[in-house]
Amino acid sequence: MIVAGAAVQGTAHLARGQGCQDAFKAVGLGGSAVLAVADGAGGRERSALGAHIAVDTACRVLAEGVPGAGDAPEVWTGWIAAAGARVVEEYRRAVEGVLSAVPAPGGPVEAGALAATLAAAVVRPPWVAFVSVGDCFGTVLTREAAGAGEPAGPSEAAGARERCHLVLPPPVPGAPETVFLSSPGAALRLRSFVLWEPDLSGVVLATDGCAALTLDHPSVRALPPEAGPLPSERFFCGLAATLRSNGGDAEPLRALLSGPGAARTGDDLTVLCALTDGR
Repeated sequence: MIVAGAAVQGTAHLARGQGCQDAFKAVGLGGSAVLAVADGAGGRERSALGAHIAVDTACRVLAEGVPGAGDAPEVWTGWIAAAGARVVEEYRRAVEGVLSAVPAPGGPVEAGALAATLAAAVVRPPWVAFVSVGDCFGTVLTREAAGAGEPAGPSEAAGARERCHLVLPPPVPGAPETVFLSSPGAALRLRSFVLWEPDLSGVVLATDGCAALTLDHPSVRALPPEAGPLPSERFFCGLAATLRSNGGDAEPLRALLSGPGAARTGDDLTVLCALTDGR
């Protein structure tokens, strides 16, 4: 399995002299992987630390007791629901420990100062288990045999066609206020679910600053606005093909997130993926 990721400071943060507030982490488990990306709240003074605590906590908790590839769906759904609740609980415990260990000169600091959103995935083909709090999003790649007579595209290899599917979408415009791991009731608004996909070829997680770069308006495919954002095949399938061809070198991904197309968002951008080797 190829795992690669990159985080790039947003242009708006750079202009204000503000560091990158995103974080990502991955843990390999043999033929499986745990992925996590987090986005620190822009207006919170210690949110970058909160994002790092979030990905550390998610990877540690989700690497424990992962069900087997042959286990039943109810085993996977029960496990990820319980593990997701543990992530929120242990994140808050870690944040409280940090705040109590390093007293602030101006008085007590609330946990909200370290506010961060999170998306995490456990990839054990053919299963993917997701946990999410907030506005990060996730895409799944699948590879299926091309039909007879169909031309091969740039994201195809050995007669297989790769496609991308937005399975963990960002909130729609006008959605309620963003929920953070430190928000009251965060555990009640956590999303957890599993997918069983025999054609699974990859999983990609991204922070919300990447939406303009990686998602297409439905009109691009002649669909009505209510169809919602669609994953860009040019971005996701092209990225997968590049990373497979270079053995997982993340430099092209970093260059993509630093390019003119990404700069218009102004926000930090983070992408993390796990890909099968394409065979």
